[in-house]
Amino acid sequence: MQSQIILITGASSGFGKITSQMLSEQGHIVYGTSRKTSENMGKVKMLVVDVTNTSSIQQAIGQIISEQGRIDVLINNAGMGIGGALELAAEREVDIQMSTNFFGVVNMCKAVLPYMRKARKGKIINISSIGGVMGIPYQGFYSASKFAVEGYSEALALEVHPFNVKVCLVEPGDFNTGFTDNRNISELTRQDSDYGESFLNSLKIIEKEERNGCHPRKLGSSICKIVARKNPPFRTKVGPVVQVLFAMSKSWLPDRVMQYALRLFYAIK
Repeated sequence: MQSQIILITGASSGFGKITSQMLSEQGHIVYGTSRKTSENMGKVKMLVVDVTNTSSIQQAIGQIISEQGRIDVLINNAGMGIGGALELAAEREVDIQMSTNFFGVVNMCKAVLPYMRKARKGKIINISSIGGVMGIPYQGFYSASKFAVEGYSEALALEVHPFNVKVCLVEPGDFNTGFTDNRNISELTRQDSDYGESFLNSLKIIEKEERNGCHPRKLGSSICKIVARKNPPFRTKVGPVVQVLFAMSKSWLPDRVMQYALRLFYAIK
């Protein structure tokens, strides 16, 4: 396999950490990013990048171009989650959710694409979610951010096709990572007389499914395959089999049935 220059955001933990290490072990030159200073992980070189800050992005991209002359693959993995009722979400909560998960992807693509267009090749892998295929209760703005990534990626794939730049979406289901413990919880929702009990019941189910989810190496393996393929699929779902099949069924199940199944699963009475 030909060695590629790979940049992956959110590489200090979870999916990003495992995936960057796996890609490095395959002989690729991997740069990872995190918001705070982080030591290099073996051969993975860590850079400080806040995906909501364009100047920090440009500085990191400039360093990679200076050292390697190109970027072959961009993996947009950085993200965060907020749990709570949509109605009660504070403006700052909505802003940080969308700024990180959606505009962070936009910022990274805008910074890297000029170099890929000039080279007339490249690959962008955007990490979405099964929550970007169907709206998840009490994770509504997380779902909204991932739905936005889906629409952006579909349009981007068409626009950059003439430059031989491939755009791919990866839609993970539940995985056992630090994402569960790092989720921000809306205290307004927790304490609300109408939403509180329903939210806590759903949150228990969400956290249980995540902690019993797949090992992140399964996702890392899927991303490694996408990196290796000349013509990878545009959309890849990966995770527990039942979740993947249920997400795939959205294209043909009636909305009423889909929503009933989701209410049942998440204990929405």
